[in-house]
Amino acid sequence: MTTDARPGKARERTCIGCRKRSSPIDLLRMTVSGGLVLPDPDRRAPGRGAHLHPVAECFDLAVRRKAFPRAFKVPGPLDVTGLQEYIAQRDRESSAEGSHPTARDTSRDDMKAGHRLMTTR
Repeated sequence: MTTDARPGKARERTCIGCRKRSSPIDLLRMTVSGGLVLPDPDRRAPGRGAHLHPVAECFDLAVRRKAFPRAFKVPGPLDVTGLQEYIAQRDRESSAEGSHPTARDTSRDDMKAGHRLMTTR
């Protein structure tokens, strides 16, 4: 069983695009591997993570602000094409469904498909 350092306080993360604070469930976690920014929808990949609302507007803001190298504390530019394709695909899927995508939607889709979510005790 893990204990929360701040009982009664909800966890929040900041989107590196719009800089708004949200629940980690509403944000897409990303990691860096070999100079590539990779989406981590399961929030399990090792290494330093950064968070972004999974919408094109926040992605574009993060690119324009050069937030990726800063968030990951690495020098130089990073390749974000894989992340861009992932977000574009989610936007296409959500427009077909008629809603904005969130990481929470992905979890629900996984549960509907029969995937079990791991829990920690």
